[in-house]
Amino acid sequence: MSIEIKIICATILIFNALYLLSSAEPVEDKRALLDFIDNIYHSRNLNWDEGTSVCSGWTGITCNSGNSRVVEVRLPAIGLKGRIPMNTIGRLSELQILSLRSNGISGPFPPDLLNLGNLTGLFLQFNRFQGPLPLDFSVWKNLTLLNLSNNEFNGSIPLSISNLTHLTSLVLANNWLSGDIPDLNIPSMKLLNLSNNNLTGVVPQSLLRFPSSSFSGNKISQENSLSPVISPSPAIAPKKHHPRFSESAILGIIIGGSAVVSMAISLLLIFAYKKEGGGGRQTASYTNKKPNKQEISSKKMVYGNQDGNSRLTFFEGCTLVFDLEDLLRASAEVLGKGTFGTTYKAALEDATVVVVKRLKEVFVGRKDFERQMDTVGNIRHENVAPLRAYYYSKDEKLIVYDYFDQGSLSALLHANRGVKRVPLDWEIRLKIATGAARGIAYIHSKSAGKLVHGNIKASNIFLNSQQYGCISDLCLATLINPISPPVMRIAGYRAPEVTDTKKVSQASDVYSFGVVLLELLTGKSPVHTSGDEEVIHLVRWVISVVREEWTGEVFDAELLMYPNIEEELVALLQIGLSCVARMPEERPKMSDVVSMVDDIRNMNSGSSPSLETRSLGSTPTFMTPKVDDVGSSSVRN
Repeated sequence: MSIEIKIICATILIFNALYLLSSAEPVEDKRALLDFIDNIYHSRNLNWDEGTSVCSGWTGITCNSGNSRVVEVRLPAIGLKGRIPMNTIGRLSELQILSLRSNGISGPFPPDLLNLGNLTGLFLQFNRFQGPLPLDFSVWKNLTLLNLSNNEFNGSIPLSISNLTHLTSLVLANNWLSGDIPDLNIPSMKLLNLSNNNLTGVVPQSLLRFPSSSFSGNKISQENSLSPVISPSPAIAPKKHHPRFSESAILGIIIGGSAVVSMAISLLLIFAYKKEGGGGRQTASYTNKKPNKQEISSKKMVYGNQDGNSRLTFFEGCTLVFDLEDLLRASAEVLGKGTFGTTYKAALEDATVVVVKRLKEVFVGRKDFERQMDTVGNIRHENVAPLRAYYYSKDEKLIVYDYFDQGSLSALLHANRGVKRVPLDWEIRLKIATGAARGIAYIHSKSAGKLVHGNIKASNIFLNSQQYGCISDLCLATLINPISPPVMRIAGYRAPEVTDTKKVSQASDVYSFGVVLLELLTGKSPVHTSGDEEVIHLVRWVISVVREEWTGEVFDAELLMYPNIEEELVALLQIGLSCVARMPEERPKMSDVVSMVDDIRNMNSGSSPSLETRSLGSTPTFMTPKVDDVGSSSVRN
């Protein structure tokens, strides 16, 4: 055989071998994954199809270099619910990374996972797992990253965790774990978080190198305060010998305070009501009866007398049935005092709960007020809090909204930053940003693209039932007497060009939303004070830190405990910085902001697998966003 023929044959053999390698398919692993997804509820559609290659584009799946085995499964926040089916994932014997974080998976710790002897990273945080942890962790001899936080695990922490000699990060926070902390003497461990459980006893000597925050929110003995564990800063340390109130005394104070607030509100409303001559009118019942046809217009329903003085006006589609007297009888709780008035939570006698805002300094007449209310009342979008009703008299102007029981973004971000705080995770923060952006963009599309919100801030963004942001308090700016610039700038959300409430624009809305994005990323208020009482403006601070190329210092410490999100954090930071550009024409449109945030949510689907393997205890590496276009923009704000 000639040399040429031998070369040709060898070449053919090589190409055949390469073809076989490239077309290899882990058939058994593929079947295991299909059995898993076919037997558990998932709200998000996956592109897992038996007719396609598991190693070529299946969402969340990574194979080894030879495409012979599945080595990584990442399915964060895809709406998984129920128990993990037996004999499914456990068949992926070469699996190294498993991330099922931020779903709704329930039941005991999945015994199927104990078959995965090659795991190096296991992420099950933010699910609904219950019951004790497995007794023997030794099966995961190569495990380096373990996060089981924010579930409902109970029982003790297994001592067998100490056998994980390669472990670098252990996060078991926000569960119901009890008993003593075992001696987890693992030299390789860089991050430990056991906070907010029911653990007792003292911190073992081997764990004293970790800060006190690793053990906060437990029933740890006060003996720990004598150990080298870092203690709270003097500014927040509890005062000794401070007199305590009994539970009954505290309850009495709360009840008494609520009664005083309710009485004050009722007296104010009754005064205005009687001044308008409402005492002699007929009262509409609030007990589920249908309104009289004569009380219905094409756009709204009016309850009360028809003299135009004392009445609540309800918008079409509203199922609430009550009148002003029902509001007067309601128990009230002050939710907050803002730029445009005071907001109350009102619980009616039929158990209906609504939010009532009492507007202040309204300078427009009845017709202009009603015209604006009609515009707002007819806006219907899942990310815009609907206006349900309003009341107008010479001395009182009230507007009624739905009550969102999950609270405002401001409360979720800034309230209760102590040891019992439940962190606002990245998935929810991104959903809040997505929903709020969509709501604002929809508002901007109304009235021939000229409608403006005018008061975007974290306290006006609420979480709907799906935990997406929902924007409230819209389009009130044009009704209120102009506010002086110093008062407006204290809030920290106002664009530099806005000097009074009548000069708001869609571009200034974009600026305000950009501040909200920075607030979500940093966990800091738009205007706050440092330890030495220096007043810090959030936009200025973020820009200065980014310019010094210390981008990682910008982000909320609560976010840095989550792996696989560094690129998303930087991408959202870039959007926020573009929104707070000094010149209005340099800011993006809200419709463009929605597209950019949606792109981050697509990035969040698990397409960046390498980031998840990074140790939770290490310092993430962040790309520095450009600030040339926004730098001087907000420094002067």
